[in-house]
Amino acid sequence: MTKKENSSLTDLEKRVDLLVKRFEEQKGIIDSYIVRERDWKKNKIIQNKEITKLKNKISKKAQK
Repeated sequence: MTKKENSSLTDLEKRVDLLVKRFEEQKGIIDSYIVRERDWKKNKIIQNKEITKLKNKISKKAQK
């Protein structure tokens, strides 16, 4: 291979490595967002169930 071909291959490898690093970084950010979103939804469901239970207790007490 000539120096020019070798240089272009090296440049290509560097660019690919940079793109892979960026992809991994973005993937990490997205994964952490997904985890936080799932936790939020789970907590929201739990809170809604508790609110429903309390509403039922209040309505039963009000009927007595």
